[in-house]
Amino acid sequence: MRSVESKVDIAVDVKNLTKYYGQFLAVDHISFAVKNGEIFGFLGPNGAGKTTTIRILTGVLGLDDGSASIFGYKVGSLNAKQITGVLPEMANAYWDLSGWNNLMLMAELYGVPIRKAREKAAELLQATGLFTKKDEKAIKYSKGMIQRLILCMALISEPQILFLDEPTSGLDVQSARLINDMLRSLNTNGKTIFLTTHDIEEANQLCNRVCIINEGKIVALDTPERIRLATSSMYPVEVSFIDSVSVEDLAKLPGVNAVKTLGDKYRLYTAKPADLVTALINYSYSSNLRILSLNTLAPSLEDAFVALTERTVK
Repeated sequence: MRSVESKVDIAVDVKNLTKYYGQFLAVDHISFAVKNGEIFGFLGPNGAGKTTTIRILTGVLGLDDGSASIFGYKVGSLNAKQITGVLPEMANAYWDLSGWNNLMLMAELYGVPIRKAREKAAELLQATGLFTKKDEKAIKYSKGMIQRLILCMALISEPQILFLDEPTSGLDVQSARLINDMLRSLNTNGKTIFLTTHDIEEANQLCNRVCIINEGKIVALDTPERIRLATSSMYPVEVSFIDSVSVEDLAKLPGVNAVKTLGDKYRLYTAKPADLVTALINYSYSSNLRILSLNTLAPSLEDAFVALTERTVK
């Protein structure tokens, strides 16, 4: 087994990875590499092949063609599993065990010496705010507490790489923020993290690079900023008014490609944001309306994601 101080540059190496379910091609000959020490986002709509890919990489499913390795070890091998921590999409703790005993059981399964396991468990429970609840059975934990406990279980063996499938799905803001702050801290200390999420803004804030998959094929692989800029021809301008306003009138302004209502704000998409700002100001004067706020925004990763996954993959 390799030590956690391994200096291998490539953490995950995927070449021509292919998976069928019967006649259905779920993952279509994809290739990518995850660098050691980065947070790598793996994004896609439901049914795109994300969960299938992560299950192959963590040894739950076999592949039908191609190859994949974790720090040089073939996926599914004992060596690969020993250096991998996993928080799967449908993860759960052992309900009849306390939080502490869940961690001790996981440590025993990974062969972690008892003294080291106790020290690591205390450290993880302190970091996730669960230490005072360590002796309570997991069945009494809230969803956010369970998710934090499972993250601790994935980290108890000090893996070289952490696979997280929707780690903050369904959590309250405080729990999600705590987990994301912990992921940043882990990454700062050298941990490689492979993250799947439906929260595009979360990926934008956390990930060094993102890979977008659609219909089993990779449609983009780069930094969030480069993907965002490369796929955006329309720029959003966000405006809110003190007075009521006609969406139809906003849609008729020069250069407006689309209008979305977002709560008490309107987001207008245009190729010429500076011209649209002028048009909005003129419109407000001529219609005797009062503007509360007016902002030009950079194209978002979410806009890029939607544009890429709406396209038909050939």
